[in-house]
Amino acid sequence: MLSHIKIVLVETSHPGNIGAVARAMKNMCMFNLCLVSPKIFPSAEATSRASGADDILANVTVCLSLQDAIADCQLVIGASARSRTISWPEMSPRECAERIAKNTTNHKVAIVFGRENSGLKNHEMDLCHYLLRIPCNKEYSSLNIAAAAQVVCYELFIASSLQKENAVLSDGNKTQKATGIQMESFYTHLHQTLIDIGFMHPDKSKSIMRRLRRIYNRIEMDDKELDILRGIFRMSQDHQRNE
Repeated sequence: MLSHIKIVLVETSHPGNIGAVARAMKNMCMFNLCLVSPKIFPSAEATSRASGADDILANVTVCLSLQDAIADCQLVIGASARSRTISWPEMSPRECAERIAKNTTNHKVAIVFGRENSGLKNHEMDLCHYLLRIPCNKEYSSLNIAAAAQVVCYELFIASSLQKENAVLSDGNKTQKATGIQMESFYTHLHQTLIDIGFMHPDKSKSIMRRLRRIYNRIEMDDKELDILRGIFRMSQDHQRNE
C-alpha cells in the first residue's frame, strides 16, 4: 500500500521543510516524495533537516506543475486548512488512510501539500478528489507542513499495518481507476462538448466546470466508464454538427 502513495509538496519556500517531510516519511516507511517547482532544491539545509533520510531526497521527483506530478495517479487528495467557497468532499487523516487502504493495491495515490504561507490554490484543488483537513485547535489551526505530513503519514502507516492480505476485491482488477492525465483529457473533452451543444458559453464556464469536476471526482471513474462517457460526448458533438 505505502509504495503506491506519493507525497507531493507544491512550491515549497523553505528547503528545511523538504528535509523535515522526508524524515517524517521515512519514519513511517514511505519513500516516494515529489516536489512541484520548489524555491530551493537541492539544499544543504534540506539534507541536514532530513536527519538520515538522504535516500528519499536523492530519489525525489521534481515536476514543473501539479498536473505533471499527479499524471499517473488514480486518487488525489489535497491537504488544506483553508475554507473554500465551493466545498470539496472532506476527510480526516484517519478517514484518508482507511479510504486508501480499501483501494486495490495497484492504484497510485497522491497526497498533496501546498505552500507554507498560502496552501493550495483553487485551481490546484480542482485536480483533487478530496480535501484532507487535520482536526486541531480552531483558534490556532496553523500546522507546519512537516508536522502535517507526519500526522498523515502516521495514519497511512497504521492503516497499512492493519491491512489484511485478502483486501477488498474490486472487479477482478480488470479495470483501472482513471489517472490524472486521463481525467484532464476528459475534462477538456467535456468542456468542449458543452460548448458545442450550446449548453455553456466559452467565457462563462469556470464556475460550471468547477462544479462538474466535484461531481466526477467524487465518482472516481475507471477507464471503461471514462470511455463510455467520452463516446457519448463524441456522438453529441457529431449530432450537433449534422443538424
